[in-house]
Amino acid sequence: MAFTRKTAIGFLRRAHDQKRLGHAYLISGPAGSGKREVAAKLASTVNGTDADDVFSSKAREIFVAEPESKSRRILIEQIRELEHGLQMRGADGRRKVAIIAEADRLQPQAANAFLKTLEEPPANSLLLLLSALPEALPDTIVSRCISIPLAANGEEIEMPERSELVELLRDSAREKKWGVQQAYRIGQGMQSLLGKVREEIKARTGEALKNEEARYRNSTDGAWLEDREEYYKALTESLYIQRRAALVEVLLEFWSDVLRGCSKVARRNLSEAKKETATLAERFTAPEVLRRIQRLEELRDNLGRNIQEALAFEVAFLEVFDA
Repeated sequence: MAFTRKTAIGFLRRAHDQKRLGHAYLISGPAGSGKREVAAKLASTVNGTDADDVFSSKAREIFVAEPESKSRRILIEQIRELEHGLQMRGADGRRKVAIIAEADRLQPQAANAFLKTLEEPPANSLLLLLSALPEALPDTIVSRCISIPLAANGEEIEMPERSELVELLRDSAREKKWGVQQAYRIGQGMQSLLGKVREEIKARTGEALKNEEARYRNSTDGAWLEDREEYYKALTESLYIQRRAALVEVLLEFWSDVLRGCSKVARRNLSEAKKETATLAERFTAPEVLRRIQRLEELRDNLGRNIQEALAFEVAFLEVFDA
C-alpha cells in the first residue's frame, strides 16, 4: 500500500496530536512522490519551523544530511555532525529533527554510525529517512523505522478494505438493538478483512521475493538470499501493520462523526455514512460516544504494544459495539 502525500501528512499529524508519533520514519517513493514535502510538513509540525525553511539554513534544531561528495555518497563525517546536533539541548523545548535525504546513498560506515542513533535516539528527537530505493538500505536500519511508502505522482491509495469496513459499520448502525452478538459479528467481520489484507500483502511480497531469487540466484550467495527472505518477511509485517492502523483510523473517524452528530456539527469524515452516524448520534449521548472513542484509542495503543491482535479487537468491540 502506498500513501498519497496528503494522506501521509494527515496520518503523521494525527499521530503527533495524539502523542503517538514514532521516533524514526522511512519515507520512501519514486521521484515526484513528495518525500521532501512530507518530511518538511512533519518537521514543521513537531519543531515549529516553517515548512518552506526546513531544508534551508534558516531552520533551527533541524539537521539535514544528503549526498555532497563527488561520489554522491553521505559520508560518516556528515552523520557525526548530525548526531552532534541531536545531542544538543533544543531551545525552548523545541523538538530536534534529523533528516537524511537519499538515505540509500549512506556509506557503509555512515550507515553503521547512524544505526546506533536509531537504536538509542536522543531525547526529544525525530529521525526521518528519505529514499527512492529503500531496498538498498541495510535491513537493520529499515527494521527500526516505521515505513511510510508514497505513491507516485500523488496516485490514490488502493485500499478496498476501507470501503468494506465502512459498509460493515453502516450495517451495524441500522440494527435497532445492540448486544454481545452484534459486537462479535462486527469483530468477526473486522478479522475477516484483516485476514484478506494479510494474504494480499503476503502474495505481493512473495512474488517480489521470487522475482529477486530468479534474477540473482546465480550471481549471489545463499546468505544474501536468506537476508532478502528476512527483509520481505519484515516488509510484509510492516505493510500489514500500516493497513491495520488505517482501518482503526476508520473506526475512529466513524465514531468521531457520531460525536459531531451529538453536537450538531455538520462536518463529517465519512460522508458515505452520514445517515448512519446521525442515527447513532440520536441513540447515544455524547459521554457514551466519547467512552467508545477512548476505548478505540486504547485499542490502537494496545496493538502498538504487540498485544494479541484477535483478543485486543474482541475485548474492545465488546465495549464499543455493545449497548
